[in-house]
Amino acid sequence: MALASRDIEFYRENGYLAPLPALTVAEAGVARLQLETLMRATDGLRDPAARHKPHLLTKWVSDLVRHPGILDAVESLLGPNLLVWRAVFFVKPGHTPDFVAWHQDSAYWRLEPDDVLTAWVALTPSTAENGCLRVAPGSHLHPAVPHSVRFSEHNLLVRGQAAAESVPDESARNLELAAGEMSLHHVRMLHGSGPNATGETRVGLAIRYIATRVRWSGRRQSASLVRGVDAFGHFDLEPEPRFDRDPAALSWHRRSRRRYAAELLAETLRHPTRATLRSAMRLLARPGRLVRAIRSVWK
Repeated sequence: MALASRDIEFYRENGYLAPLPALTVAEAGVARLQLETLMRATDGLRDPAARHKPHLLTKWVSDLVRHPGILDAVESLLGPNLLVWRAVFFVKPGHTPDFVAWHQDSAYWRLEPDDVLTAWVALTPSTAENGCLRVAPGSHLHPAVPHSVRFSEHNLLVRGQAAAESVPDESARNLELAAGEMSLHHVRMLHGSGPNATGETRVGLAIRYIATRVRWSGRRQSASLVRGVDAFGHFDLEPEPRFDRDPAALSWHRRSRRRYAAELLAETLRHPTRATLRSAMRLLARPGRLVRAIRSVWK
């Protein structure tokens, strides 16, 4: 369903919307069963390759990023022609210290203009106790916040990035969601999440939607056209998988993983920091872990 005008106005002023319906109760139940099957097959989604662009690997995730209940809301904010640039599972097992540091996606995503948002779809309940998404309302309207790389084995962000300033608890908003609900947040929104203090795993799918007019300033990338037409051609268009592990889509998934790894490596070489150098030294000191990381990218 398209967003009401008051919801659009709220998003423009605050940079987020939540909770919003994404799936029906029945669809959420089916998605939960499919998620459990996927997690059993991937050791709890521990493999980074299984978390990266899963809509190219699994038909039900492909259908999810194209769900009308999600796209109608996104279209209200970005227009009728939409790409999925990336999607990633965020998984927090119970009683673990994993967190997402406060950050702005725009600090590291070289996308312009900023017709970019994330739909965070809860596949399990997402609460303050199990580390739900937290936002700083209105922060998308302020000047960009400086970021740094602070290595932490528990920060779920691949680069380890973190905003140079913290958000006071009284200024933050918890975006609690029931399974099947979603939140939307702007690419410049300051956001993060805390650890999971419960005994249950929390899982969400973050879908990065962009208008087709958006450009990427780095090496050419690929994206999935999920609504409308692409009259700009800024991205190579990925095929929609016909079934799980469709060979055509798998080929694009491998290509995307390699380009993403090259992007991270180039960024590290351009802007080396003590934290990234420490991370590299840790990998070099553990050859087995390094080999697993390389295999994850190139398989």
